[in-house]
Amino acid sequence: MKKAFITGVTGQDGSYLAELLLEKGYEVYGLTRRTSTQNVDRLQRVIHHDRLHLISGDLLDQHSITVAMKDIQPDEVYNLAAQSFVKTSWDQPVLTGEFTALGVTRMLEAVRFACPEAKFYQASSSEMFGKVQQVPQVESTPFYPRSPYGVAKVYGHWITVNYRESFDLFACSGILFNHESPRRGLEFVTRKIANGVARVKLGKQKTIELGNLEAKRDWGYAKDYVEAMWLMLQQDEADDFVIATGETHSVEDFLRLSCEVAGISDWQSVYTHNPIYDRPAEVDLLIGDASKAKQKLGWTPKVNFEELVRIMTEAELEAESKTA
Repeated sequence: MKKAFITGVTGQDGSYLAELLLEKGYEVYGLTRRTSTQNVDRLQRVIHHDRLHLISGDLLDQHSITVAMKDIQPDEVYNLAAQSFVKTSWDQPVLTGEFTALGVTRMLEAVRFACPEAKFYQASSSEMFGKVQQVPQVESTPFYPRSPYGVAKVYGHWITVNYRESFDLFACSGILFNHESPRRGLEFVTRKIANGVARVKLGKQKTIELGNLEAKRDWGYAKDYVEAMWLMLQQDEADDFVIATGETHSVEDFLRLSCEVAGISDWQSVYTHNPIYDRPAEVDLLIGDASKAKQKLGWTPKVNFEELVRIMTEAELEAESKTA
């Protein structure tokens, strides 16, 4: 039985990945930070599974990670934990660097000393491309990050490459473009829109406050993207892959389609611009070319943009209808 170690297991991607690996017969160990109340809402489907084990540790604490790796001896390590909200990275740039950049080094050091035969996956991000130098973006496109989060992700990406080349570790990065689901945090624009539209439809609020509607992203479905993570670690050689849909849509597109799903005819009537949500440095157009992943991994996204909006909006309508 294979053993997998996941940081960020209680997050969107971590929860979907845990479900996927359990379905494939893995023993899954999820690293969680010790808090007064544990947030395991996204793990509800598998929280009582006898092959899921939650263990305490922290990306800021090298000792806790190394000891966990030594005890577990995992076959695969997925580093998904990070301070992952772009807006917060401007408010907390040093903390973002500690988790999202140096946290990767701590993970790689733990693998190197405790379980060097394990295969390592690093969650890189399309935010590394930032002020894009090439459209669409591929694995070789130069990085030009536009936020402390993007800068930290670039460090995490290159330190993974460095450890692969320096210490002969199986260490790869998935350069994942935006991927969403009903498990996305409410602070992210897609979930915020889907939830806000549901609340407007049900009479719980009148408008949705948003920033720049013209920003464009390559949005996919998180459940599809965690499968790509797993496929990367099934290869004979470690490599880096762009994971994307190859389509770009604006925030306005997401809002308009969400309103259509909810039966709101005039999407403009529910929108209010609030400059507090505008980024100091905007990433205007991100669109990925996943040809390499399609060719080498056999991966293709199954859920398109319209289906994604429908899944998220219907989930919010159902959830909001159950609460006062």
